[in-house]
Amino acid sequence: MTTRPTLLGYVRADALSCAEELAAATDSLALFASTEGYTLGTVYTERDAAESAAFYALLDEAKRTEVRAVVVPSLQHLGAVGAPAGMRQQLEFYPAHAVDKR
Repeated sequence: MTTRPTLLGYVRADALSCAEELAAATDSLALFASTEGYTLGTVYTERDAAESAAFYALLDEAKRTEVRAVVVPSLQHLGAVGAPAGMRQQLEFYPAHAVDKR
């Protein structure tokens, strides 16, 4: 039996309109992970976009573990206009074993 690589999720609550959408986003990340051959690990949910605590916790886990990829429901979850590129650069900074850059 081969172990699937782990994929982490990141969701911003302010990009969604209700708790049901948050649950649906998490379900879609799990489906994506399974379909693409990953195991979904922690899904970090950003509750306060101004603080970015969940995003930095995700980066910390990626550094500490053998995470292979990070997935978001859409680029909107990486922040306001201009922010996605900066957040993506921070994710891509980690070695290839930490972030799948497909």
